[in-house]
Amino acid sequence: MKFNTDERLLQATLKLISEKGYLRATTKDIAREAGVTEVTLFRHFGSKERLFEEVINKYTFLPPLRDLLSEISQYSYSYEKVLHSIGVLFFETLKERKSLVKIMTSEINIYPEKIREIYTQFIDETDRVLAGYFRSQQKKGMLRRFSPEMAAGVFFGMIFLCFRLEEIVKGRDICKKELDGIIKGFVEIFVHGTLKGEQDYFT
Repeated sequence: MKFNTDERLLQATLKLISEKGYLRATTKDIAREAGVTEVTLFRHFGSKERLFEEVINKYTFLPPLRDLLSEISQYSYSYEKVLHSIGVLFFETLKERKSLVKIMTSEINIYPEKIREIYTQFIDETDRVLAGYFRSQQKKGMLRRFSPEMAAGVFFGMIFLCFRLEEIVKGRDICKKELDGIIKGFVEIFVHGTLKGEQDYFT
C-alpha cells in the first residue's frame, strides 16, 4: 500500500511540475492529483523538496544510464557503439520528459537554492556515471589521458543543446532515423575530433 501511495505521489508531482513548474505545483495540488490528503503527502515524503528530489532520481536519465552501462559491461561493444547507445538514450529520455525539461530550463534561476542544488547534484552525478566509464576505458589503455568528468560534460552538453534547439526552440519532432544520424555525427566528432591527422595540439 505504501509503495502504491508513494508511486501515485511521485507521478502526480512529475505531472504537475511538468505542467506548472516547481513553484506553482503546490503540495495541495499534488495530493489532490494523487488522490490522497496533504497530511499523507507529508507523512510519506516530508516536504515538496523531497518529492522533487525523488522525481529527479526516478524519472530522469540517471537510472536508465546506469542500467545501460551495467548491461554494456557484459558485452564487448565498440567504444563508438557504447557512446551511440548512450547518446540516443539521453536524447530519447529528454524527449520523453520534454515538458519537464522545458519548464525546468526556463525557470531554474527563480527556484529556491535547495531545488537548484538538487538539480545541480543530479547533473553532476550523471556526468560522474559516464566519467566512470571513460576512466575504466583509460585504465584498459583504450583511451588517451583526458579529464573524464570534462569529457562527460562535453558529450552530454552537445546532445542537450541539440535537443533544446531542435525540439524546444524550433519545435521540431526528431524521428528515430534522424536522431540516429545526429548521434552518429556527434560520436564521430567526439571520438575522432576535427583536425586531420594524428597531431596533438598540446604536445
